[in-house]
Amino acid sequence: MNKIQVKTHSQSEFINITPEVGKIVHRQGFKEGVCYVYVPHTTAAVTINENADPSVPKDIQNELNKIVPWDDHYTHMEGNAAAHIKSTIVGSSVYIPVSDGKLALGTWQGIFFCEFDGPRNREVFVQTIKSE
Repeated sequence: MNKIQVKTHSQSEFINITPEVGKIVHRQGFKEGVCYVYVPHTTAAVTINENADPSVPKDIQNELNKIVPWDDHYTHMEGNAAAHIKSTIVGSSVYIPVSDGKLALGTWQGIFFCEFDGPRNREVFVQTIKSE
């Protein structure tokens, strides 16, 4: 299992981890397969979305904040219920095909670690599976 260390700097942010995931895939040295990216945290997530325009992740964060405001009379005692809800909405894992030894992402796509309860030191697990 490969791990990526992510240091977040604010309560909510999206961090592009595509280069780090791509390096792991490259080191594996196979041509075809799949890459599984998993976030083992209940207040963080991972998603694939546009990587070309930095306003897209910001827009996603803004809309998530409208849907799930930080202070909304939640019953969770720790005070971070919104982060738990957002991580459930976005999801804890993604699969990316590997083709010709590279991540088979679309032209504009990137893999984003999504922080909803930062700043924190986080981990992302990356597992690659070679096709037979």
